[in-house]
Amino acid sequence: MTGFGNASQKSDAADVTVEIKSVNNRYLKLSVRLPDVVAKFESDLEKIIRDRIARGSVQVSVRVRFDAHDVGYSLNPEVLGGYLRQVEALQKMGGAAGPPVGIGDLLLLPGVVSESEVSPEVVEGVWPLLKQAVEHSLDHFDDFRRREGESMRQDLKLQIQTISDRVSDIDRHAPEVVAEYREKLLERIRKAIGQADVTVCDSDVIREVAIYADRCDINEEITRLRSHIEQFHRFLDSDSSMGRKLEFLGQEMFREINTIGSKANNVTIAHDVVDMKAAIERIREVLQNVE
Repeated sequence: MTGFGNASQKSDAADVTVEIKSVNNRYLKLSVRLPDVVAKFESDLEKIIRDRIARGSVQVSVRVRFDAHDVGYSLNPEVLGGYLRQVEALQKMGGAAGPPVGIGDLLLLPGVVSESEVSPEVVEGVWPLLKQAVEHSLDHFDDFRRREGESMRQDLKLQIQTISDRVSDIDRHAPEVVAEYREKLLERIRKAIGQADVTVCDSDVIREVAIYADRCDINEEITRLRSHIEQFHRFLDSDSSMGRKLEFLGQEMFREINTIGSKANNVTIAHDVVDMKAAIERIREVLQNVE
């Protein structure tokens, strides 16, 4: 599921900001970006996140800003001198167009200003802030996904109701399949008898109709499909994650629908089967984003 959450925590020593973003993925793909100074906490952060998120391509970005008293900066004169010499050489060659380059511009170049290492005590003090910021970000992230999940749940309910309505329609028309076959069979027999001197026993017709009725019987498929629909509703109303179970039920329903379509030789039932397959396809699309 898509989602977003962010949070910040601050103390006298540091300011920590955490941002969590996710896009759809059938599995959990986690990427955590941390400043080098707090990289030692990566595995602990991943454990917290994996306990709360089961699916999705998740990106976690952490920014840490230490208090100026805890971080020192130093100027590298050799690197600065090298930049100055190159600038002066370009100016003499007439290759430096535009306004003159000042010291302030050179200070922004790589290697001119370096940051001193933060003490281990200060780094350890960042962990409680980092942990709280991640947990609060996950709370916001869950709220975001819960709202999206409710919209998906309503969509799934609409699709499963379509399937339920079509099953009821198929159940009403199922007896017509055998009756239509019986009438077509008798019509063919009448035409054959009218063109040839033959007789047909009632028992022969009954046996043929009985064989066809057994071959095209879809009562078991309808019963199983209704059972799957009922279970689908229970999973939708569950408070826990049911994405994979719903996917499995969708596969089982599609199998029953396919069997009904192949066994029942009826135009109305065929139309209902097409509608149910379209609903199953929509369910599959939605469930790819459900945790």
